[in-house]
Amino acid sequence: MSTPLDSSYPSRCPRNLSDVDLFGPGSQEHWYDAYPILHREAPVHRLPGEGLTPDSDAFILSRYEDINRVVKDPVRYTPITSLMVEQMAAAETPPEDMDYINMMMVSMLTLRPTVELWRAHRKELTDPWVGPGAERHREMITRHVDALIDQLPSAGEVDFVQAFARPLPQQVMAEVLGFPESDIPQLAAWGEAQVMPFVYGEGHLNRLTDEQLAAQFTQLDGFKEYVQDIVRAKRQSPADDMISFLTQVTYSALDRKLTDLEINGIVYAMVLGGLETTQYALEQQAQLLCDRPGLFEALKTNPQQLRVFIEESLRLRAPTQGLSTRLTSQDEEFGGVTIPRGSVLHLRWAAGNIDPEAFECPMDLQLDRKAASRHLSFSAGPRVCPGAGISRLEQQIAWTRLLERVDTIAYGANNAFLHQPGIMLGTLELNLNLVKTAV
Repeated sequence: MSTPLDSSYPSRCPRNLSDVDLFGPGSQEHWYDAYPILHREAPVHRLPGEGLTPDSDAFILSRYEDINRVVKDPVRYTPITSLMVEQMAAAETPPEDMDYINMMMVSMLTLRPTVELWRAHRKELTDPWVGPGAERHREMITRHVDALIDQLPSAGEVDFVQAFARPLPQQVMAEVLGFPESDIPQLAAWGEAQVMPFVYGEGHLNRLTDEQLAAQFTQLDGFKEYVQDIVRAKRQSPADDMISFLTQVTYSALDRKLTDLEINGIVYAMVLGGLETTQYALEQQAQLLCDRPGLFEALKTNPQQLRVFIEESLRLRAPTQGLSTRLTSQDEEFGGVTIPRGSVLHLRWAAGNIDPEAFECPMDLQLDRKAASRHLSFSAGPRVCPGAGISRLEQQIAWTRLLERVDTIAYGANNAFLHQPGIMLGTLELNLNLVKTAV
């Protein structure tokens, strides 16, 4: 996002439970101060009256075990998006009368309203491109990584976000989907509009005001038509890209080919999830390398430890800190706390990732940590993030080539280290001093 850093945000380091506010202005600066308090005093933290209706509540879950239990059972803990689709279907709202975002949600989620369809959707439609099948993109991603490193100065200061972390996933996702590289600036603008609720949205439900929604719709103007034009062209002349594949594949769960609107919904989801996560992961990984003396050199000496470094960084600095994604379908109990049927569950993945009951020395980055990938940063269970494979591959290739082509990395001058508003963990600029390896 191009949201400016705002030094006027109120910021108060919480000292006890009454100080904890994960969603207010400036809360991003103290999330990791708040999580130990939640673990200690309220691992199941009630938000009175903040459910989907005024007479219902929401609950923040911060323990790894509780969150893991929820994400692995989407039948018992109903995904809120699936509920929204059911409500729209019951209302029989014609597609032309829906706003664009809801139309994309319907077209995407009607392909996977059940656990079985969700698995089929991943296996047949997304896994070959952004899941386990992402390995097919290794050469392409390496090409983009090297081109970006080529553009870095041989020595001196650079904004790592704008020079590397932001453009890499933009370029990769455009090529995966089959969009022309020349369209990336416009695609990036549409991507920013898509994630507006997660940056500007209020409270744990990320709600936008009517004015913000109107601005979002205005910024998204043209995206549906753009994708439809691409889809029509790919139907006529398919190439080796994801949109071409989606126009040709027969989806076994429905025993038919996908409609243009269904493809548009999948593309919308790919753009929504394929840019921000990788950008913030790379930016936070650069900070971890600067914060821990000797870590960059250790990885240069033992690059086989890079895989664990990436997983540990995702655990320690989850790009998406948490989301209110589930609704209880019956009365539940977590840690002795009764949660009524129909309550919203805010799953705080970042807090679960540093739960001392789940991870030994949770704030340490350990290159020898066993089962390092069991963190919750991509969620878990049948609705795990479909793009986790390609994001991990981008991070691995990015740091493999940076370790090979950069001698030293350190903080530059004038870093504010203020985080953008919203639910994503990321600074919008990161000035680094890099010295590239002499050729």
